[in-house]
Amino acid sequence: MRIRLIVAALALALGALPASAAKAPKAVRIPDAAMSQAAKLRDQALASDLAYRITESLTTEVGARMAGSEADARAVEWAKAKFKSLGYEKVWTEPVTFPKWERRSEHGAVLGAHSQPLSLTALGGSPGGAVEGDVVRFTDFASLEAAPAGSLAGKIAFLDFQMEPKRDGADYGMGSRIRTRGPTAAASKGAIGYLMHSAGTDSHRMPHTGITRFDDGVSPIPAAALASPDAQQLSRLVAMGPQRVRLALDCGWNGEATSYNVIGEVRGSSKPDEVVLIGGHLDSWDLGTGAIDDGAGVGISMAAGALIAKMPKHPARTIRVVAFANEEQGLHGGRAYAAAHLPQITKHQIGAESDFGADRIYGYASSLPENAHEADEQILSALAPLGITRLEAGKGEGPGSDVGPFAQQGLAWASLAQDGTHYFDLHHTPDDTFDKIDPGAIQQNAAAYAVFAYLAASADGSFGSSAKPADASASH
Repeated sequence: MRIRLIVAALALALGALPASAAKAPKAVRIPDAAMSQAAKLRDQALASDLAYRITESLTTEVGARMAGSEADARAVEWAKAKFKSLGYEKVWTEPVTFPKWERRSEHGAVLGAHSQPLSLTALGGSPGGAVEGDVVRFTDFASLEAAPAGSLAGKIAFLDFQMEPKRDGADYGMGSRIRTRGPTAAASKGAIGYLMHSAGTDSHRMPHTGITRFDDGVSPIPAAALASPDAQQLSRLVAMGPQRVRLALDCGWNGEATSYNVIGEVRGSSKPDEVVLIGGHLDSWDLGTGAIDDGAGVGISMAAGALIAKMPKHPARTIRVVAFANEEQGLHGGRAYAAAHLPQITKHQIGAESDFGADRIYGYASSLPENAHEADEQILSALAPLGITRLEAGKGEGPGSDVGPFAQQGLAWASLAQDGTHYFDLHHTPDDTFDKIDPGAIQQNAAAYAVFAYLAASADGSFGSSAKPADASASH
C-alpha cells in the first residue's frame, strides 16, 4: 500500500509539471545520409583553393582595414560583392557604431649617452602626446600593480613580459592583460607614459599593436608596445643604470564611426528559419594587411558556406556566414549581432567563429547538452579524417571572439581549434600579410568548417540554444 501511495504521489507530481520538465529532452542525431554527404563535401573542400583565393582577394584588393577607416568601408563593399559572387542567396548588412581611433605617427628613442631609436607602435586607444622620463622596468603585471601610489610620478613604466609559443596560445591571456590593463595601472601610480614588451612570440623587429583601455577616473597616458628585440635592448640598458626615454605619439579618439556586419545566407531546404552561424571578423589593425587576423577567418567561413551552396541539396537549416565589424577594438560587431538577434536565439542551432589564424585545426569541442552527445560524436567522427580530435578540457575550447557575446546569452557553440604555435609571431604586426597563409592548411580549415556547418544544419533535433536569465548572462 505504501509503495502504491508513493507511486501515486509521484504520478501526481509529474502531472503537475510542464511536459518539457516531465519528459527527457529528445536525443539528437545526424541522419546517415547526411553523414555520407559530409564525407563527400570534405573531399571536395580539401581539393578546393577557394578559402585561399578569398583571403588573397581581401588582403590584396582592400589591404589593412582598421575599423572606421576608408578601407573599412571598402571592405564592407568587398564582402557584399564577394558573398553575391559566391552564390549566397541572401546578403545584407547590419550597422555597428563605435568610437573611432586613429594612428598618425609614432616615435620612441633612448636619450643620453646610449642614444638610439626604439621600434615601437602605439596601442589602440592610446592618447597622443610627447613625454620624456626615466624608465622603471617591471617583469610582471603583479609587480606593477604592487608599486606604491605615486612611485612612478614623472616616470615611464616599462613592463617586460615575454610570451612563449604554445599551441593553444595560452600565454596571450597574460600578454593581453598587460596590454589592456597595464597603462591604467601605470597611470594610477603616477606614470607619464607606458611601454610594454609586445604581446607576441617572435624575435623580429616588428612591434605588435592591439587595444588598451583606461578606467574611468584615470588620466590616459601615451602607451606603446616595443618590438621584442627593442624590449630586450632596453632591458639590457636599464640593467646598466638609469635610462631616459622619449615617447612621441600622434594618435587618439576622433568621434564615432559606423561600419557593418556583412551577412550572407545559404537557405535551408526544410527549416530555413533555423540557422547555423559561422564567420570571421572583417576589420584588421593597420600595420599589416590582416591576413591571419582575420582575413583567413573570413575566407574560411565564406568558402565553407559557398561549398555547401553548391551541393545538389542544401541541409535542412540555413547556413549564415557573418563578416563581423570591429572585433579588434572591443567585439563591437559580435555584441551588435547578439543584441539584434537575441529574440531569435532559439532559432540559432549553434555558432562557431574562425579567428585564430590559418594553421591546421587539431581539436574540436562544443557546449552541446547531454541529449546531443551522439550528434556531437558524429560531427567529431566526420572531422577525424582531417586530423581533428576531441579537445582536452581547458585546452583551447570556447566560442570564437565575436560568437562569445551571443554564447554568454545562451547560444550553443563549437570550437574548431587551430594550431596557434606561430600565430603570435605575426599577430597585430606589419608582418601579418598574405604570403604567411599556407594553402594546404587553409583548405583543411575550410573543409572542417564546411563539414561542421553542414552536419549541424542537418541534425535531427535541437542543440539547445536558449536565452539565459539576464543576471546569469551578465555574470559571465
